[in-house]
Amino acid sequence: MNQSLKKYVLIATTLLISFNCVSNTLPALKKSKAIVSIETGFTILKVRSAVNKEGTYIVASSYEGTLLGVSDTGKILWKNALSGFMNHDIWVRDLDNDGADEILVANANGTIYCLDSKGKLLWQFKKNSAPMYAVTAIKKDHKMFVVAGGLDKSMYYLDAKGKFLKEIKSATYSIEKVRKSTTGTRVPNKSESAANFIRTIQNKDNTETLVVLGTNNHMNVVGTLYFFNAFEELPFKKTPIKAGKNVKGKLRIRPIGDFRVVDINNDGNKEIVLGASAHASDLLVSTYSILKDEFTFNKINKVKFGYDIAQSEIIKQNGETTYFTKVGSQIHLYKPNSLEKDVERLEGKYAYNDLWKVPETGKIILASAQSGGSQIHIIDTNDKGWKKEFENLEPEGKIASILKNTKSIRDHLKNYTKPNFENKSQTVYFMTEKVPNNLLNLKNKISNSYDSPIFLNSMHLRNVEKWDRSQMNNQKYKNAKDRRKKYTLTQKESIDLITKGYEDNPGVAYWAGHGNDPYMFQLSTTKAVIDKSKGKKKVLIYPEMEDHSENLSFLVNDLVYPLAEYAKDKNTTIFLRSKHVSWLGSNYQKPWARLMSGEFADVFVPSMEETTDKSMELSLAGRTGMWASGAVNSWGTRAVPDNTTFDRARQLGYQRLPNHFLRMLIFHTSNGAQFINNFAVDQDYLSIYWELIAKGALYVPKRNEILSFSPVHLSMKAPDHHFLDDGSNVKWNVFYDEEFEKNNPFVMSRLNGSWPAAPVTEWDFSRYAAGVKERRLNFLAPYENGLVMITPPQNGVFADKNAPRGTLVNNLHPLYKNIMKEYITDGRNYYSADGKQTFKADEYYKVIEKDLKASSKKLPITVAGDVAWVVAQTSPKHLRLTILDSGYINPEERTAIVHFNNINIKKITDILSKEEFKVQNSSLEINIPVGAFRFIDIELEQAL
Repeated sequence: MNQSLKKYVLIATTLLISFNCVSNTLPALKKSKAIVSIETGFTILKVRSAVNKEGTYIVASSYEGTLLGVSDTGKILWKNALSGFMNHDIWVRDLDNDGADEILVANANGTIYCLDSKGKLLWQFKKNSAPMYAVTAIKKDHKMFVVAGGLDKSMYYLDAKGKFLKEIKSATYSIEKVRKSTTGTRVPNKSESAANFIRTIQNKDNTETLVVLGTNNHMNVVGTLYFFNAFEELPFKKTPIKAGKNVKGKLRIRPIGDFRVVDINNDGNKEIVLGASAHASDLLVSTYSILKDEFTFNKINKVKFGYDIAQSEIIKQNGETTYFTKVGSQIHLYKPNSLEKDVERLEGKYAYNDLWKVPETGKIILASAQSGGSQIHIIDTNDKGWKKEFENLEPEGKIASILKNTKSIRDHLKNYTKPNFENKSQTVYFMTEKVPNNLLNLKNKISNSYDSPIFLNSMHLRNVEKWDRSQMNNQKYKNAKDRRKKYTLTQKESIDLITKGYEDNPGVAYWAGHGNDPYMFQLSTTKAVIDKSKGKKKVLIYPEMEDHSENLSFLVNDLVYPLAEYAKDKNTTIFLRSKHVSWLGSNYQKPWARLMSGEFADVFVPSMEETTDKSMELSLAGRTGMWASGAVNSWGTRAVPDNTTFDRARQLGYQRLPNHFLRMLIFHTSNGAQFINNFAVDQDYLSIYWELIAKGALYVPKRNEILSFSPVHLSMKAPDHHFLDDGSNVKWNVFYDEEFEKNNPFVMSRLNGSWPAAPVTEWDFSRYAAGVKERRLNFLAPYENGLVMITPPQNGVFADKNAPRGTLVNNLHPLYKNIMKEYITDGRNYYSADGKQTFKADEYYKVIEKDLKASSKKLPITVAGDVAWVVAQTSPKHLRLTILDSGYINPEERTAIVHFNNINIKKITDILSKEEFKVQNSSLEINIPVGAFRFIDIELEQAL
């Protein structure tokens, strides 16, 4: 029997056995079920099917990069943690013709791994540190070869045993264009690209063609299909992805997040099905006919707000070829070239991380639910009940645990009363909290019974002011427009519209401008709106005010500072919802000097729009450092679906269970954040946050009550230009430069778009100070030695001794009076306080890391483990320890190891569950359930 026939006999045998066997421990495998759910214990991001000598099985990749082999019956066959970093791509194919598939993995640490069907590592290949992003296998002259592409802009050929054979640089063939960057000053070299996908097409004559989807920007550039004969230097065809003459009207094509090679008509001619990675309003499925050399498009409509990838497979429905497209929490079913009205939509309860069809069985595999799920779901589309089951599918595992744990906390909260001895929390302002009708009674009860939180009237203004800018002395802002707005209102109409929002509300919050157009309303209009408030709260939101050009000086002097001067005694907040490294670098540029001086500390509130970013642990250090220094007296945060989209070519931002929002908001609020810009996906779930604040279980400390700031802080002098550009230029994905990387160590680096989920360097602040290992979604960084703030310089030649903000130590808890230690940086190097010495980032970090560990012993409490934590003093004899599961979208049950230093403890109690803890050898272990958080009261023998 030849290998091919033997392979399919084994598959058939395995499927027959699976069909006839019912596991006693897995009731989901009953034959009446159209959907089988398999618990893995991991948050699964990617799924593939593979063949071993017993039949088919599932290859799954977890958030942490662990690979699993999972049988059809739900048994975990093997696990391999690999590098511990994210796997950007997985491909399976039989490389040695033994009837079992090998598994190829493109890892974020720059490595291609090859595993056998038992999960054993066979070989690995690494050229440099840039993430490997795509991998496939191709047959040529009866031999198998591996082809991989990295964010170093090259494609690599390896033999079946991992031996390097050939490198092809994209600069030799790429036609991708560049245009002026919208966030940084640097643009990439012309005609360079990175492989978004690499796949193989089997031709009618059994030869194979390699196709590369190349792009240079994971946010704004769709890219080009490059078709290669194996090992040839240049593609024989280059096909830009764009709408042809057959497309009527305007069509916005977004970057591609899914790539499938299919044969839709079973005629031997292959098609390529591409799915957009985009906002729900821009989701699109593109089908490229290789034979006809043309694209057709299916616009995906009626998907709720969120961000996702349109992933498609081809199935048979009623004997007809049908697209099966997963978008958000929906599945769309439609025929090739069908009209919008003919699309069948199934509305599920959750979105899922990945989609795959088993070629041998036609079954559909779904990876875990995007909300932190841990199951794999297998759909048999031949079972008539599958559609109803999908719509009613409630994942178990982690999802069920999160819901159970949150309910338990809510039940305990009902019986909680804030003790009289506790200090009063700071007031929290909900700026954009949309309250559904079913929660109006709860909102009104909170507003009528408690001082905090305060629900402001969030005004979404589609229409803004049309006014004469002809005399403006800046060309950029004279002509600026935001495409999301209609410029129709007169000044009077603008004033009347906004001031009407004060009626029956404690205040308003609205966009007064945007980085695209800060002048949506002229200054006199905004002043009039402030004047008509009758003392009510005003929050003027200015998103994305990130600029490194000469335009920034004009903007702050013409609009920002005049508005701040007018607003500073009028209960008005200017909410600067900025991006990237705004509050740890850009704010130390000269135009922002008045903001950083503390002159307008009661007006400006720094917040973040952290979409596309990979530096959350840094922005937290920057904002808390501004606040603690006295530059500002409040800081803010934002929770929105695209918080999770650190890689815009793979946008998985459709979480239906906003547990990640809840924990991040609690963490930031327990660190003193007062202004909350929230876009709740599920307010019924998230309303527990309202109650935690109102009842005082969530303590919102003043800066002089926090005791979890590290005594070591980093101060930022005038920032290095490359550091600024690297930190804000996050959309281009082709900035990797091997020589530059080797010769230019930075204090904070790998922030641009070439490093999604990549390891941070050994000497990076994010590693040694924040305790994170990669550039990905570190909203809940552990900061084991205390939160290391990034502040204005306090001492030496870089300090502003006359700044109204005063000194850092005078704003902090008295404990810090004589223990603070400052290090100076510009983002690239470290400097002595007198400015005479410069220290390299990859050497001097050892001094700071040692100091951090030693200084942490001066804090009363530190916490180790995969948790986020805050300590605040709530009364002379009471400390509040807040601990949270640190897995933002990969929640786990965690263990917090609490260390006590130089304090005498009387009693330790969970304020909600009433569980008491006992200290042994100056430490204590506390369990944090999946997706949960705990508020621990520590009563002291003597006042601190």
